[in-house]
Amino acid sequence: MKHTYTITGMTCNNCKVSVEENLNKLDHVVNAAVDLERAEATIEMSKHIPVETLQKTLPNKYTISEKHKINVFKSSGVVEQEKTDLQQLFPLFLIFGYITIASVILNYNPWNSSEFMLDFMGLFYIVFSFFKMLDLKGFPESFRVYDPVAKVVPVYGWVYPFIETILGVMFLMRIEIPIALIITLIILGITTIGVTKTLLDKKAIQCACLGTALKLPMTKATFIENSIMIVMAIVMLIKTFN
Repeated sequence: MKHTYTITGMTCNNCKVSVEENLNKLDHVVNAAVDLERAEATIEMSKHIPVETLQKTLPNKYTISEKHKINVFKSSGVVEQEKTDLQQLFPLFLIFGYITIASVILNYNPWNSSEFMLDFMGLFYIVFSFFKMLDLKGFPESFRVYDPVAKVVPVYGWVYPFIETILGVMFLMRIEIPIALIITLIILGITTIGVTKTLLDKKAIQCACLGTALKLPMTKATFIENSIMIVMAIVMLIKTFN
């Protein structure tokens, strides 16, 4: 018999491997497979195992529960509804929308495109660093899965949220803008390389752009998000030195 369960608390492939290993150690478990992106575990068992027993075998940071399915009836039978990529990424698009609107309001009268970009970049860093700060323990682990520097230097994942906060303040307060732009190109350029590799490898991992508070899949949207900031930084550097 096979059962599907929802698992919360997983942030990276290491979490996935840990959960799978612990579940597969249980008696009567034939095979346990974890889907990190969906936060699910499919367990094939020779005898029914209570959820309480499954929970006890997992570290405290993970919570396992029976999956509740939402079904819609069609003439051909029952079909399980799943969230589309657009639905999963809705929080990211919503935040981008608010940042854009706020930046427009700050600069609409008179309109100044350069000031708009600086405010957008500043608000971007402040908002995104805030979500990372919500889980300073979980973020580095998730971030190092795809960021090349964080993989080699783990401490980089711990200080990254603070770097974003400092950059946000620099852009909003107009402090040493050329330096802030160069740092932006470096750190986001490195991360974009990691994101691109992850997308090309078709790995299903969680994006750490909004920390671990919001479970977002690594998709092309993450690449676009970084690319927008990189393009703005390049444009502003050209304007600065012209």
